Amino acid sequence: MNDIPKLDDYDKEIIRILQEDATISNKALARRINLAPSSCLLRVKGLIKMGLIKRTVSILNEKKLGYEIMAFLRVELKTINRASIQDFLDKSLKYEQVLQCYMITGGGAFLMKIIAKDLEDYRNFVLNKLTSIDNVSNVETSIVMSVEKDTDYIPV
Repeated sequence: MNDIPKLDDYDKEIIRILQEDATISNKALARRINLAPSSCLLRVKGLIKMGLIKRTVSILNEKKLGYEIMAFLRVELKTINRASIQDFLDKSLKYEQVLQCYMITGGGAFLMKIIAKDLEDYRNFVLNKLTSIDNVSNVETSIVMSVEKDTDYIPV
């Protein structure tokens, strides 16, 4: 098991605040947790160095960018071995429609979260891109009807 770093209350509060708003200035962050800005910055850099903060991103509104379809695809492969899995990943992960991809247990080998402009765009992705990969044997789709919770927040 991975060694879980010991975090004090300052580190935990920094992580909580940055998960809510990563655009907060160091000065404002330091003020919120009652710490000197230089100490706060050192702590943030330490959390990054430890790998606790993987990256800082802007989360976009896919609907406002014209992506009306979000779906989860369970993708099964005909043959499952190291080479076939790597070939599938090399070919499938290059598509911008694929937001997330997980290797899973159970009936499918992979679970993908994808977006598409509309049903035609979704259809073209599945038929012309995903199932054109030689080793794909089956794709089952669940289209998202509504999002009830969408967070990347991890409790600390």
